[in-house]
Amino acid sequence: MDKLIINGGKRLEGTISVSGSKNATLPIAVAAAILADGASAIHNVPNLKDVDTLSAVLEVLGATTKFKNSTLYIEPSQRIAYEAPYDLVRKMRASIYVLGPLVARLGIAKVSFPGGCAIGPRPIDLHLKGLASLGAKIQIEGGYIIAHADRLVGAEMYLRGRHGSSVGATANVMMAATLAEGTTIIRGAACEPEVADLANFLNAMGADIEGIGTPTLKIHGVRQLRGVDYTVIADRIEAGTFMVAGAMTKGDVFVKNAVPQHLEAVSEKLVEVGVQLDWADDGVRVTTPRPLQAVDVPTATYPSFPTDMQAQMMGLLSITPGISIITESIFADRFMHASELNRMRADIRIEENRAVVRGVPKLSGAPVMASDLRAGAVLVLAGMAAAGETVVSRVYHIDRGYECIEKKLVGIGADIVRVND
Repeated sequence: MDKLIINGGKRLEGTISVSGSKNATLPIAVAAAILADGASAIHNVPNLKDVDTLSAVLEVLGATTKFKNSTLYIEPSQRIAYEAPYDLVRKMRASIYVLGPLVARLGIAKVSFPGGCAIGPRPIDLHLKGLASLGAKIQIEGGYIIAHADRLVGAEMYLRGRHGSSVGATANVMMAATLAEGTTIIRGAACEPEVADLANFLNAMGADIEGIGTPTLKIHGVRQLRGVDYTVIADRIEAGTFMVAGAMTKGDVFVKNAVPQHLEAVSEKLVEVGVQLDWADDGVRVTTPRPLQAVDVPTATYPSFPTDMQAQMMGLLSITPGISIITESIFADRFMHASELNRMRADIRIEENRAVVRGVPKLSGAPVMASDLRAGAVLVLAGMAAAGETVVSRVYHIDRGYECIEKKLVGIGADIVRVND
């Protein structure tokens, strides 16, 4: 099992490039493998463990996949299997994306309940509600979701849940609806850029989706989708992570491929803290010419501040003078990184779904452990900003969502070595 050894105190300087979006790639790959007639080439795909895992799921279903030079080539099978087994699906929550497309294409799907990061319960009730609205009959047996439908039929539905809109449910139902008979209207749809990218990909394949990027999607069902060449968007969470890395090390970092429209809430909070952002056509320069100040950060669904940037922001606020309050409204249990930051002499107190962060002058290196993907990211950032040596264990969490993170950071001045434990 790998770990990262970080010698902190190095100021980051230079250009760091953002890879393609993991959260856009995964549903796009599912659509290409199950819904399309013909091969697809998906460009700007990050080389990540999650992409490998999903490729394995798709190959079990019958597709052929090949990854080369940031392009994922997918050849669908004429004989698609309908069962996604536990051994693969348990490794990654995004495997649930195969449910809707399988029902739409085959009329039956048997998919194990998904696994993934341990950041609290993430129910799939909205996925099932949406598919049931399209006419699928849902059963739960032996840890598997079994869905049947002779033919899905378009319907009007509301998919917003207790914690807001669901990216996964919106994507799953939208994919299924492309091959349904008639028109589907999804109200309360997720507006995240990754959902919009999936919709644009589906339209490129021949789907008919209106309202992309809005809370109301109208999907006119078609009889067939074709394979295409497509380039996925840049990963906004990786971009935000590198922006925070520049701020935490008082560096001068140009984050290449960062998209301003995808990062408005993150940019707004960084500027409020005192970070200077100078946007260019191909990215953003991050500097900290002024003293930083405490802010309050509530997470919410897009376009508000993303829960996937909450941990990284906590790292920055842990060394920002004053008291900041972070309110987590998406995943109430997503504060496991706070105790690890406190091992590095941060001063963070958790009160139910709020974190009270009292800024300290300096973090101190320590052995820490990643509990999930974004928790791992903030520990790397904290290690770079801390005095002394930090050892981050369970790096496999980080590898699920960041392509060659230590190599990229070393390229702008970080002192990080990956070793096998």
